[in-house]
Amino acid sequence: MCSGRVDLGFVFRAFSKGIDGVFIGGCHLNECNYVTHGNYHALNMVLLAKRIMEHIGLNPERLRIEFMSGAEATLFAETVNSFVRQVKKLGPLGKSEGMDQNEVKSKVAEVTRLVPYIKMVNNNKLGARLNSPEEYGGLFTHDDIEQLFREVVSYYIDPAKCQACSTCLKRCPADAIVGGKNLIHVIDQEKCIKCGTCFEVCPPRFGAVRKISCEPVPPPVPEGVRTIARKSKALS
Repeated sequence: MCSGRVDLGFVFRAFSKGIDGVFIGGCHLNECNYVTHGNYHALNMVLLAKRIMEHIGLNPERLRIEFMSGAEATLFAETVNSFVRQVKKLGPLGKSEGMDQNEVKSKVAEVTRLVPYIKMVNNNKLGARLNSPEEYGGLFTHDDIEQLFREVVSYYIDPAKCQACSTCLKRCPADAIVGGKNLIHVIDQEKCIKCGTCFEVCPPRFGAVRKISCEPVPPPVPEGVRTIARKSKALS
């Protein structure tokens, strides 16, 4: 499997399961077997993941990527053994970082939920080709990550504009929208993955979905008052 198929979500899902370290092996850069150069994407993904790990308090040394060919069995064995020794030295996930399992799970779960949003915001950088290790540290900076999490967007359906057309409800990939016939739709903020699909598909004539950044999301409309009163057509 191409290393470029290793998703950011895979890494954090592993940590959410209590895995103490994640190792990714890829082909040498500029020696792609599939002409897709997915190993560059894998490298950039790891650089982003390491910064995020630092942000939530996990040691980034728990994640490593190395590049080698299928003919370098000795190098592979030495590299994996080195990584295993490193992870053993760090100990169980969260222990050397001063966090208990519940705190680790909570923080990793929040990052995992935001993976689609994180990938969308960093799409251009994830596709970049770095020419030297000296460039690695500058692709994702601490300030970039601080801003990323500080300015996480949210989406909200304006009850005064929603016409219960169900377009957003049907297109939401996370099933995070609650609604029905003649019922004002509501976004479940706990399930929302910030992908923006609802914002994009809401018919322009309604414009019911709002994109919110750096401010709290208004409370949802109470379930008992979500029914939309339709004007009946006058009989001729």
